[in-house]
Amino acid sequence: MGKKGIFSLASIFVVFGAIVSGCASGGTAQAPDTKAAAQGNAAGTAKPTKETTLKIGAAAVPHAEILNFVKPKLKEQGVNLEVVVYDDEGQLNPALKDKQIDANYFQHVPYLDSVKGEKGYDFAVTTKVHVEPIGFYSSKLKSKDEIKEGARIGIPNNPSNEYRALVLLQQQGLIKLKDGLTTYEATPKDIADNPKKLKFIEADSATLPRSLPDLEGAIINTNLVLEAKIDPKSALFREDSKSPYANVIVVRKGDETRDEVKKLDAALTTPEVKKFIEDKYGVAVVPAF
Repeated sequence: MGKKGIFSLASIFVVFGAIVSGCASGGTAQAPDTKAAAQGNAAGTAKPTKETTLKIGAAAVPHAEILNFVKPKLKEQGVNLEVVVYDDEGQLNPALKDKQIDANYFQHVPYLDSVKGEKGYDFAVTTKVHVEPIGFYSSKLKSKDEIKEGARIGIPNNPSNEYRALVLLQQQGLIKLKDGLTTYEATPKDIADNPKKLKFIEADSATLPRSLPDLEGAIINTNLVLEAKIDPKSALFREDSKSPYANVIVVRKGDETRDEVKKLDAALTTPEVKKFIEDKYGVAVVPAF
């Protein structure tokens, strides 16, 4: 082969090599961009939801237990529910007012109405969750018929629950209240007829379970009965399911539109929560939704 042919053949190899080299170089340069784009797309479709913390104060039983039941579901929706148990329920509304918590769950509307004017609470109710039917408990008596003349009966001393207790006793035919009581408030002074001359011991609700040995009986809120490990089925009589005293979620006015509060309300009023309440508490706690 002549020099000209050798040169031409060499040129072909050089050009071919350049083309191959150029393709390889181009592929290498583009690969990271393609990979980055793919990763960017994947990241875009799997972008994690920004988590928001919602701090809620609650009574221990059943309120905190119900809240903890819905906690995982809210976590999936980007809400970190922080449940703070208050042993002194009287501090739950002040804590909400002072912005130590975002919401509370321990009270019914008649109780809130009885204190908000005096305390200056500017609160809103977002949803009803459950009713805790109050009942008459005794460590000495086995039936209502055993309540004798002059019996000492313990009742809560806060306005709304005191009225509630007296109404329950009236429903059982043990007393009769004055007509025209429309503000969910009453004391023993509002009793018009007391045929058995019952003596009423007004006390802080939380002390009533411990006071049973010194009384013929007491009207006690169910959450306190559960905390005291008293069998709620042992009540001699109790409110029925028509009780207006549903326990509610309460927030500062204006916060009821917050997305995380709406998610909490929705999570607390599902068929799963209803079943949880019925299975765990039986007659002691009744779903209000």
